[in-house]
Amino acid sequence: MGVFDTKKLYVLDMDGTIYLGSRLFPETIPFLKRVKEHGKRYIFFTNNSSRSPETYVKRLNGMGIQASREDIVTSGDVMIHFLKTHRPGKKVYLLGTPDLRRSFQEARIPLTEEMPDIVLLGFDTTLTYEKLERACHYIRSGAEFLCTHEDINCPTEYGFMPDAGAMCALITASTGVAPRFTGKPHAEVLEILEAKTGISRQDMVAVGDRLYTDIALGAQNGVSSILVLSGETTMEDLARSKIQPTVVLPNIGSLEIES
Repeated sequence: MGVFDTKKLYVLDMDGTIYLGSRLFPETIPFLKRVKEHGKRYIFFTNNSSRSPETYVKRLNGMGIQASREDIVTSGDVMIHFLKTHRPGKKVYLLGTPDLRRSFQEARIPLTEEMPDIVLLGFDTTLTYEKLERACHYIRSGAEFLCTHEDINCPTEYGFMPDAGAMCALITASTGVAPRFTGKPHAEVLEILEAKTGISRQDMVAVGDRLYTDIALGAQNGVSSILVLSGETTMEDLARSKIQPTVVLPNIGSLEIES
């Protein structure tokens, strides 16, 4: 019996794991078919909060992957769940894309441009100096600082682009205040996955290309993990890291699945 044979849910990172930029890895669709053939389930989880779940559904469908809203969880979803559960009614100044703003509005999170209770940063690819200046002012004035995820770089087909963690570092350097994160690798991710699927974290496998988010999600929360070398992490990175996966594979196509 293999180490993952009893697992029921594969929590799959997307960019760098099943595709890179606009290029779907050839191993992806055969892997997804094998998961279903063996009576198991997968959920696509991304720390990228710049796009809505509906946008990801269209993206995956366009790549030939059959996916619905129920198959997608983003760090934006985790933050919405956190705010509704732990910060109900708090007013939020949101630094985020139109997609993220729309998701928050649909969830009835109270957004404001005036002095908020919370300054919340997502992966804002529409970030402006005006937004940064206002966010720093509000944080200095006492607003809580939250961020959807701590990824420093986002992998692209041509290299990397600054992600939310890098944007947070700028705000922290100015204000002296570090944010609270709720995306991978934090336990809030597993809470929403357990609530959504009814599957306990002991029966999950975290799969991804980043040590400090995907693999740390497992290492910090008692969840098995698979590091794939198809995205950000190299073997040299792994050798230097204190965070270690259960298994290392070249790509998801290398994983053998048994019932």
